[in-house]
Amino acid sequence: MGDDGLLCYEQPLNERVRTFLRLEHLTARFHYHAADHSFWGRRATVDAVLDLLNIMSRHDIRGEVSRALVHRRGTLAQLADRDDVDGGALARVLAELDAVSDDMARIPPQFSSYLLRDNELLASVNNRSAIAGGTCSFDLPGYRHWLAQPAARLDADIAAWMSRVSPIENGVTVLLRLLRDAGEMSRQTAGGGVYLHNTAPGTQLIRVMLDAPSVFPEISAGRHRATVRFMSVDPTRGRVRQTDQDISFGMACCRF
Repeated sequence: MGDDGLLCYEQPLNERVRTFLRLEHLTARFHYHAADHSFWGRRATVDAVLDLLNIMSRHDIRGEVSRALVHRRGTLAQLADRDDVDGGALARVLAELDAVSDDMARIPPQFSSYLLRDNELLASVNNRSAIAGGTCSFDLPGYRHWLAQPAARLDADIAAWMSRVSPIENGVTVLLRLLRDAGEMSRQTAGGGVYLHNTAPGTQLIRVMLDAPSVFPEISAGRHRATVRFMSVDPTRGRVRQTDQDISFGMACCRF
């Protein structure tokens, strides 16, 4: 859900924000499953850990987050002398950015690749996860053995695997919060279900807020223009088509 209880759809306009949103999605999934201490909850938690480690092994997320934090801090620090800026609030944000950056600096590079390679349990589960049903007990008896250990042991192992992911998660959370806060929502109307928008230079994220659950937006956006098409689902045939109704919605274009 988005602002004021509206259903929020987001469209990133660059690869960095796209990766950050994926990481936010994966960490939210991890925390949801980590609260479930059942047999299947533990398996879902490990799957979420592996997805996080895999995406971090393929992308230099640690470096991307660190550079984004430094850039954002530099931009905000330039506002310190302006009369229309709340100095106390700015100081708190800068301190938050500094604290997250310090935590990030203590993370070794390529930690996710080493963990996926050197931890035998994670490596075995990761190698079999691409196969449907590939992590059954007869395929991975060692995994079944681990799942049968006391809850304290499982919690400790999961916490150790996530210890270097958490600072990156915190950095992404701060950056996405600041980016979203930088966009002001305005009401728009999509005539016949279509809305065209000229995007301002530097726009990184488009947010569409809806209180009409009968439709959903498909957003295509480039450097200069965005198109929002509102779609509906035919419940009898299961097909998606563009609505021809006028749709009122909220829209925010976010940029630092």
